Amino acid sequence: MAGFIDEDRIFKTLEENKNPDKARVAEVIAKAREMRGLNFEETAILLQAEDKELVESIFNAAREVKLGIYGKRLVLFAPLYVSNLCPNSCLYCAFRVENKELKRKALTIDELKEEVQILEDMGHKRVLLVYGEAAGIQYIVDTIGAAYSVKSGKGEMRRVNVNLAPLSVEDFKTLQATGIGTYQCFQETYHLDTYHKMHPAGKKADYEWRLYALDRAQEGGINDVAMGALFGLYDWKFEILAMYQHAEHLDKKYGVGPHTISFPRIEPAQNSDIADKPPYEVSDDEFRRAVAITRLMVPYTGMIMSTRETAEMRRELFDLGVSQISAGSRTHPGGYKDAREHAPELEQFTVGDTRPLDEVIYDVAQMGYVPSFCTGCYRLGRTGQDFMELAKPGLIKEFCLPNALLTFMEYLEDYASPETRIAGLKTIEEQTKDIPSDARIKETIERLKRVQSGERDLYF
Repeated sequence: MAGFIDEDRIFKTLEENKNPDKARVAEVIAKAREMRGLNFEETAILLQAEDKELVESIFNAAREVKLGIYGKRLVLFAPLYVSNLCPNSCLYCAFRVENKELKRKALTIDELKEEVQILEDMGHKRVLLVYGEAAGIQYIVDTIGAAYSVKSGKGEMRRVNVNLAPLSVEDFKTLQATGIGTYQCFQETYHLDTYHKMHPAGKKADYEWRLYALDRAQEGGINDVAMGALFGLYDWKFEILAMYQHAEHLDKKYGVGPHTISFPRIEPAQNSDIADKPPYEVSDDEFRRAVAITRLMVPYTGMIMSTRETAEMRRELFDLGVSQISAGSRTHPGGYKDAREHAPELEQFTVGDTRPLDEVIYDVAQMGYVPSFCTGCYRLGRTGQDFMELAKPGLIKEFCLPNALLTFMEYLEDYASPETRIAGLKTIEEQTKDIPSDARIKETIERLKRVQSGERDLYF
């Protein structure tokens, strides 16, 4: 047992639930539809259900739960790679210290501001700053401040999230004071032996230092934390049950689980045989199941799908549980000014969906979804446990859909192509009817008109 990850329990529960009885699977699916989440054994039962009809029932339940909680909203953000300097030896990553062919770069403050301005001029309002694991706390603080400081035209970054190496509690307190949104740190794999094989050297070789990063973040005052596993390093079913244990640990200790869970699958990376041929490759069918079951397992947790996946796969996963997506992404420092779809000498991995933001938004709107850049909850303090107290009884819908529509209207007015604007206005007209209060519908329509008249940053 490593920390709170009980490997023996995971293996035993999976073994005990091999070839589960169809009636028992149906019972679990029925419970999942109630949107109260699943326990550890129930999650294992769904993971072990291989029958095609049962899998389709799982997918249908995931669609119902996703729609019931999140409606047709999809939150959009962009990753911004600040640095690819890294002292670690992760065998699957192009940034590992032994990769001498990688061109190393850490953005200056002026370079970072230029990247942020480019993103704002696209229409982004949320950014995830991604750091190589050599970044010091002062550099992190300075770059976050710089990202918030950029105002281009009517654009601004209203929420800066970070993906960076585990910190001490004191450094997390410093990080929290910058006004970040979510702190994101992936365990990569929760399987101890595999973890040690994949991380042979560097600070990241310390499994438990990384495992307890989200604890230290909470103790440092950051109540929005995000987890994930890199699918392909070890058995995907094990990783999901391990994430269950991680989420359960956080919920019991701090009163709130992860704000989001991410599902990156290994993609090719420069000079990495592991990335080219993952030891536990996850098929598309298994990946769909992983997303759907996680949505049923933790129904109120945000689920992120990056541009590692193709446009086609991302479209399928919107229904099955994904609630946040990146768009127009580049995975190397200076990538937005560079504008190349691929820069193998600089990037962390190969991007699967290279479409620009406007094209993604057009596609999302055509599918009937509302692209959202909303940050209202975070700036009004509806985070952590306070968010869950609104989300679980469904009260958050009074805020989320109206705020999504208002931010989408901003995008349509300020950045959209003519085709996207036509599709988007139709979506707004249709989705406004789904706001669950006549009074709030009226208020939203009034505020949408104010946005069209030039006002910005209106939210409930």
